[in-house]
Amino acid sequence: MKNILITLLSIAAVIGNPMNLHGQSMQANTYCNPLNLDYTYMIYNSNQNLSYRSGADPAVVEFRGEYYMFVTRSHGYWHSTDLLNWNFITPGRNWYPQGCNAPAAHNYKDSLLYVAGDPSGAMSVLYTDDPKSGHWEATPAILHNLQDPDLFIDDDGQAYMFWGSSNVYPIRGKKLNREDRFLIEGETVELFGLDMEKHGWERFGENHGDTVLGGYMEGAWLTKYNGTYYMQYAAPGTEFNVYGDGVYTANHPLGPYTYAPNNPVSYKPGGFMNGAGHGSTVIGPGGNYWHFGSMSLSATVNWERRLCMYPTFFDNDGLMYCNTRFGDYPHYAPATPGMQGEFTGWMLLSYRKPVKASSFMEGFEPELATDEACKSFWMAKTNGSTEWMEIDLESPATVYAVQVNYHDYQSNMYGRIPGLRHRYAIEGSLNGKEWQVLVDRRENYKDVPNDYVQLDTPTYVRYIRYKNSEIPTPNLAISDLRVFGKGAGKKPSGVKNFQVKRQDDRRDALITWDSGKDCQGYNIRWGIAPDKLYSSWLVYDKNELLLKSLTTDQRYYFAVEAFNENGVSELTRIIEIP
Repeated sequence: MKNILITLLSIAAVIGNPMNLHGQSMQANTYCNPLNLDYTYMIYNSNQNLSYRSGADPAVVEFRGEYYMFVTRSHGYWHSTDLLNWNFITPGRNWYPQGCNAPAAHNYKDSLLYVAGDPSGAMSVLYTDDPKSGHWEATPAILHNLQDPDLFIDDDGQAYMFWGSSNVYPIRGKKLNREDRFLIEGETVELFGLDMEKHGWERFGENHGDTVLGGYMEGAWLTKYNGTYYMQYAAPGTEFNVYGDGVYTANHPLGPYTYAPNNPVSYKPGGFMNGAGHGSTVIGPGGNYWHFGSMSLSATVNWERRLCMYPTFFDNDGLMYCNTRFGDYPHYAPATPGMQGEFTGWMLLSYRKPVKASSFMEGFEPELATDEACKSFWMAKTNGSTEWMEIDLESPATVYAVQVNYHDYQSNMYGRIPGLRHRYAIEGSLNGKEWQVLVDRRENYKDVPNDYVQLDTPTYVRYIRYKNSEIPTPNLAISDLRVFGKGAGKKPSGVKNFQVKRQDDRRDALITWDSGKDCQGYNIRWGIAPDKLYSSWLVYDKNELLLKSLTTDQRYYFAVEAFNENGVSELTRIIEIP
């Protein structure tokens, strides 16, 4: 009877979750950063003959139960019903001809959707009651000297504009008249500025290591929660691994504002692709909050970026925080009942595994496709259908998902280009001789530069093979073919000899531990209380980290966990540093 029941449940699961002939899920319930969007090729560096696609500074808003995402210089915007699947909308009349730059967006009582963000800094507020149509109207007035604007309309109908993108000037705000063309009312108010001498994470450079240049403050975004105003801002620079979002809180949109002790609240400095700054916060399916941000690819130019999203929370003390632990591994999607944003537990199976390929260009060897470094990549000699790449996982494992991250190398493509598509297949094998198709994109009609595919039927294999069919770029280049699943071995034991030493510069702490046997990497976790370890930093193949993002007068608590292909260890004891 038990076996019959299991069989019936399995049949019901298949019927309720359609899949294609090759086992791919037609209704995936997970996602993986960076987000797989048809990013626009940039044009404002075209005089330098630099071709790259980018997505940054996402403004995501809910409007009449659905979602709209506005992204820097994308020549349009995206629409979704679930925050997982996005479709591009090409706008019609009255759209910014250069594309929005660091756009603002606001939903006013589901009656009108507003957008602002002309790259010139001089802009009209656009509005529509039908964003799916792509048609917008413009208020007959121009606001001047705005960079990285944020338009916010409070529950009482009072409108405000916030802005700032500078290593000199603070985040500023002013009141607007919503009923009279959004004209300015009152004086400009300086809300808060950088305090790098106190806030370590606001320091410029990779790993906050630049001691000469000052950090940038930009990307204001205001969220109201339980009567408190949470003003988010980005620092220290979009091209760095430590780009993140902090927050100040106030009881009024124009302040006064108080620095949050757990800053930065959105922070992802380690892993495959880094950065989690200059974003927006939206209430998603089921009333759960999500924070969208910018990730740094920065291989061709500093401004080459991708988008990410993280589950976001407000704790019992009113602290806002994002969960970025294993931030570029698969997580459950926003509309997955009861599991929104949770880590799937699917580990990275492909890291530094042996790779061979049909061909490669010198300096772009196949092993660069498994190094978890988004700036390096394998490149084949042609972009044709005879090219392939094969990973030996070295031991059989259960594969749950794959992510193919294509790289733009001398693509000579600019702007919004219709008809782009990536066609390929992913095959799996236990012995390297008999293969089965795990992912079939050979008849795909979509542009999928960071294609994440969840298998509906997890498959036990040792070898993974990418077979190219067609790509839209002149060069077949893949920065990483990432394979996720569960190994058949043991997860690592707990970390030994974990120590934290705060440095003479109290913004810094040296964190060390013993390298563990069979450990792939480690998550360093910290926060302002033992039960508030909200921040994390993932490292591979290291046993120390110089953390330079602390606040000088804040007490902290630290712990670390090890992981490998089979799972995650228990956290170490928590260390307090005054």
